[in-house]
Order: sequence, then C-alpha cells, then structure tokens
Amino acid sequence: MPPIPGSGLAKGLAVTLRTMTRKSVTARYPDTQPELPPRSRGVIGLFEENCTVCMLCARECPDWCIYIDSHKETLPATAPGGRERSRNVLDRFAIDFSLCMYCGICIEVCPFDALFWSPEFEYAETDILELTHERDKLREWMWTVPAPPALDPRAEEPKEIGAARKTADKLAAAEAAAAAEASEAAAAPQEREAGE
Repeated sequence: MPPIPGSGLAKGLAVTLRTMTRKSVTARYPDTQPELPPRSRGVIGLFEENCTVCMLCARECPDWCIYIDSHKETLPATAPGGRERSRNVLDRFAIDFSLCMYCGICIEVCPFDALFWSPEFEYAETDILELTHERDKLREWMWTVPAPPALDPRAEEPKEIGAARKTADKLAAAEAAAAAEASEAAAAPQEREAGE
C-alpha cells in the first residue's frame, strides 16, 4: 500500500507540537555544575611517581602531542662489590591539548599506570599556545581522578591474589608443622626423665 501523501509532514508536526508543550530544562552552567558520567573524558592526569620515562605514551600517540624530556642518573652500588645502576629521571612531561584528540591510547598503553582520565573540563585558554600543559598542571588534575569502581562481590578472585593466598597458606602450614615437631622434640626428653 503506498504511503499517504503528507504523512511525513504530519509526523514531523506532531513531534514539534509535543516538544513545544514540554517545559524546557536549561542548566545554568557556571552556577550549576553538570553531573558528569563516572568515566567521562576530560583531561589527562599524570601520576608522576609511577612514570619510568619509557616514552611508550609519546611513541603511540597518533597526534604526537606528548612531549617528554629526561636524563639518566647513576645510582651508587648498594652492596660492596656491586655495580652502579642507572635510571631515567623525568625532566619534562607536557601534553598539547590543542592537538590531543582524546583517544586514550596513551592511557591504555602506559604499563605503569602513570596516566589517568580526569573528568575536569574547565581548562579553556584565550591563547592556543597556552593549551600545552606541563607536568605540574597534569599533577594537579590527578587529584580530580575518581576512585576506581568497586569490584563485583560475586566476581572470581584475581589469579594473582589466589596464588599469593595459596603460597601464604603453605608457608603457615609448614611453620605450624615445624612448631609442632619442635614442641614434640622438647616434650620427649621430659617424658623420658619422668619415666626413669
């Protein structure tokens, strides 16, 4: 059956009339902060203590908007006859948010959990050159990162924790067996003396 001429127009006008009769809901943004979803992507926060300057985030970034500078520092040997160790020290960590496309690849590839999404979104600048934020600003945004969601109580225990618990149980059982043998060995001479 062919459609009735003008039915599309009638449907569109019905939607318009329905919308016109509803009360509009306008959030007064500066006075009322929006309720953001828990996993919203605002800016990237840096947990500097976890950063090992592996440069993986900068290499994997498709926009090349992460700038990292570092130097090597030599640590003295901890034991006599040991060798000196070298480690990377972070000098500069900056993200140019005028280039960033918020893909999250840098956060996903970081093997040491040094980068996190923060729901902070009020970082607009009047000059585009000021959108390159250095590590002190990224560290401030780290305080706005929400806590991870709670684990599902019905979920399986992680394999690492299960393995650690088994090892701890084995060690506790071995210690209890050693303590029982020691108490039996101490009690045996006393029983002999009492029997004589």
